[in-house]
Amino acid sequence: MNETGLNHFDEAGNAVMVDVSGKTPTRREAVASGKIRVSREVMDAILAGTMQKGDVLGVARVAGIMAVKQTSALIPLCHPLPISKCSVDFETDREALTVTARCLVRVEGLTGVEMEALTGVSVALLTVYDMCKALDKRMEIGEIHLERKSGGKSGDFVA
Repeated sequence: MNETGLNHFDEAGNAVMVDVSGKTPTRREAVASGKIRVSREVMDAILAGTMQKGDVLGVARVAGIMAVKQTSALIPLCHPLPISKCSVDFETDREALTVTARCLVRVEGLTGVEMEALTGVSVALLTVYDMCKALDKRMEIGEIHLERKSGGKSGDFVA
């Protein structure tokens, strides 16, 4: 960590990956969620399993899990992590016309998994959009946020 307290920068102000080599591995977990607002037609097709591209939520689940494993390739200063658990789950709300994605990520490691959980949710929702855009391109993705995290030096966080 430099004098400014920002540990993603060296003394010269260059962006660097944080050195975690002196840390002791601990169990860390993060949960993130987000929503996509869809039309009645899209919601009905998702729930009935009649979307032309296939099982929307099944494919989005796999996409979210794959994204979690690739987070360090997408976010420049993230460490590659040996993910020990990842799940992506969905809740549909027929009245509000929303699909909520929730991603849980767990690791026994030196750094947290918040970015992995947020990346998993984002890609899962983008996949829902991709699979449904032929029916309606007006879908809106939003409310992506960290719900909670545990472990590490900063301790627990609950939104």
